[in-house]
Amino acid sequence: MTDTTVQTLLVLGGTSDIGRAAALAFAAEGWHIQYAGRSLDALQRDADDIAARTTVPVTIHAFDVLDTAAFPAFIAGLPVLPDAVLCVIGLLGDQIAAQGDPLQAGLVMRSNFEGPAQILGIFANHFEKRGSGTIIGVSSVAGDRGRASNYIYGASKAGFSTFLSGLRNRMAKCNVHVITIKPGFVRTRMTAGMKLPNALTAAPAELGKAIWLAHAKKKDVVYTRPIWRLVMTIICSIPEAVFKRLSL
Repeated sequence: MTDTTVQTLLVLGGTSDIGRAAALAFAAEGWHIQYAGRSLDALQRDADDIAARTTVPVTIHAFDVLDTAAFPAFIAGLPVLPDAVLCVIGLLGDQIAAQGDPLQAGLVMRSNFEGPAQILGIFANHFEKRGSGTIIGVSSVAGDRGRASNYIYGASKAGFSTFLSGLRNRMAKCNVHVITIKPGFVRTRMTAGMKLPNALTAAPAELGKAIWLAHAKKKDVVYTRPIWRLVMTIICSIPEAVFKRLSL
C-alpha cells in the first residue's frame, strides 16, 4: 500500500473548515491529499477546489467516525497508506442537552474520543509495521481542565489528548511521530454565532498553517494560538476550592 515516490496526507473530517485549511497547507507543499468524510458531494467540491488551487491529486473517501466496525476496510481501501494522517473530527454538542440526555452525551464522547482514538490506533499499528509515519490529532484546550460550561465536550477532548500523549510515548521508538494540536477558539461553522475574543481566536487558515508547521518541525504539543498555553496554565493552577466557585 505504500508509494515512496510522493508524500500523502489523509484528512479525516475533510469537509470541516480546519480540515480544508490543513489540506490546502499540505497541498501547497506538494503533498497528495486523501480527503475523507461523510458527505461525498461536499468532499468532491472541496477536493476539486484544492486540486485547482494547488495542482496536486486529491482523492475522496467515505468515512464515518462512528462506524468503528468499518475502519479496517476503510484503511484497506485507500489507494496508498498515507505518510501522515490528520484527524480534525469534532462535535461540540450542547452542554445543557448532553448533561440531561445520555444519548447526546455519548454522541459527543464517541465523536471526539472513541472513534478518533480507534482509527488513529489502527493507523499507528500500520505505521509501526512500516517504520514511519506521522499522526496528527486536533484536540482542544477545553480538555485541559473541566468547566461547567462544556465539561462533556472537554472530557472527550481530555481523553483524546491523553490517548495521543500515550501513543506518542509508545511510537517514539518506532520512527512514528504523534502530534497533538490544541486550538482555542477558531472561527468555524461549529462556533458560528458565538461571541469570540479576537485576541484568542484563530482563523481556519491560521490553524491549517500551524498544523503544517507542527509537522515540518516535528512538534509534540502545539497550542493555537500560542497564548492559550499561558491561559490554560493559569486556569489549571487555580485551586479547586476557588475554581468550583467560578462561572467558567
